[in-house]
Amino acid sequence: MQVVNPTGQLWLSAVIAVVPILVFLLCLVVFKLSGIVAGAIATVLQVIVAVWPFGMPLTSIAGAGLLGTLTALWPIAYIIVMAVWLYKLSVASGRFDVIRASISGISPDQRVQVLLISFCFGAFLEGAAGFGVPIAICAALLVQLGFAPIKAAMLCLVANVAAGAYGAIGIPVIVGAQVGEVALADLTIDMVLVLQVLTLAVPVILVLILDGWRGVRETWLVLLATSVVYSASQAGILVLLGPELADILPGLIGMVTIFAVGRVWQPRRIYREDGGTAPDPVGQKFRDVVVAWSPFYILTGVVFVWSIPWFKALFAPGGALAGLVVNVPIPGITGVVIPAGSSDAVTATWAFTPLNATGTAILLAVLLTFWTTPQVDSARLRRELAATVRGLWRPVILIALILVVANIANFSGGSASIGNALAAVGVLFPLLAPVIGWFGVFITGSVVNNNTLFAHLQTVTAQNIGVDPTLLVAANTAGGTVAKVVSPQSIAIAAGAVGLTGREGEILRASIFYSVGMLAFVCVWVFVLSLVTPATS
Repeated sequence: MQVVNPTGQLWLSAVIAVVPILVFLLCLVVFKLSGIVAGAIATVLQVIVAVWPFGMPLTSIAGAGLLGTLTALWPIAYIIVMAVWLYKLSVASGRFDVIRASISGISPDQRVQVLLISFCFGAFLEGAAGFGVPIAICAALLVQLGFAPIKAAMLCLVANVAAGAYGAIGIPVIVGAQVGEVALADLTIDMVLVLQVLTLAVPVILVLILDGWRGVRETWLVLLATSVVYSASQAGILVLLGPELADILPGLIGMVTIFAVGRVWQPRRIYREDGGTAPDPVGQKFRDVVVAWSPFYILTGVVFVWSIPWFKALFAPGGALAGLVVNVPIPGITGVVIPAGSSDAVTATWAFTPLNATGTAILLAVLLTFWTTPQVDSARLRRELAATVRGLWRPVILIALILVVANIANFSGGSASIGNALAAVGVLFPLLAPVIGWFGVFITGSVVNNNTLFAHLQTVTAQNIGVDPTLLVAANTAGGTVAKVVSPQSIAIAAGAVGLTGREGEILRASIFYSVGMLAFVCVWVFVLSLVTPATS
């Protein structure tokens, strides 16, 4: 039986529960340890905290750790490896040189390039695939375009704020509505209220990071066009259609907008990260550009098919291919752990989905790209896969450690202790509601998992203090979205993509100010909205 308040003082119990995460942050930011060492220390501390004071049996701790490890391998590592393999295949084929030239042809200015790649193309990939795919691919793209690796990683993490709430065909918001027991249509409208002001500002923040206010003044036209078109189209899609296409279509529209502006206007001063001269534009045939970008078109098309309802229904219980989904109950957790306030034990399973996994969709995109790329033979294809695995095994270990910590915290009652302590502030709770979402994504790396953990808590607390539950579920989602900037999983993916494995702390130190700053804005904005938004039953 989970004990949420083992010390008898809720705040003390919450402080003890948060110790492993705080130590993990200190190890990365202050002591500058590698991600794996910091993760190992946090794991040991999490086991100690789970045993005392939360009283979790060692068998259940082992089960939670097993679930975290299996989840890190499948689906997360599978997705990351396939996505980076696709990128490496594009480089090996020589097509990436054409992609780089086509981007430079739109604008040699790297301020414009970061809007095109990390903001618009990243949002497009987030909507189609999610799960770290846009961070991995876009960070690597920026490095190839001449950006410093740490700056490239940080820019892609910050840019993802505009898209992270609606990744993988809107799943985070859909899950938030289901778990929080609120209407999906109402939640999407509240997401517009909570996040759209910040979304409008993200392109400006990206240029500020690169070149300060001078950069904003010099790129004001493309900034204004990109911000307004992306934010307005995303808001319209959310209100009229729902969250499923709230990244894909705005990302596409944003890319077209930047291309159109680039045809008639360029900044007077061309900005380059290294202060050097922009490369001379290289003429490209339209057909060559289309072919060069084809791996990403293929990726989007295949992942989209994997994401639509009729395909998912094939693998749902009772579906024609349901037998290909293997659900493995986790010993020590399933039928053993009873959440506080419940009489029913949890059912924790690890789903092995060899065909309908997102990673398999990306694998199919890799194979289709290979079959249409005569420049790459099968031996080179295998070498690129081997190089990808060698480059990513450390980030995968870090992700596994973080998921072990997260699962032990969740099943021991530690996460609930932190959430309940924050909920105890009463009428000031809307000010802290996004902090719960931030914490949920920091420990799990996923806005979906965050809403699974805390959306119901947000609804119950809102009802108790007379605030609109839908607003607080939106706040939970928004807080989680800005946490992706510093989520250890996201940083591990970014570090692996730009060749900085073992230097995750440097990326975290470069990114944390922006995450905390955006969280502060969301907290204050949600509190203001809670004062003017009528409560619903």
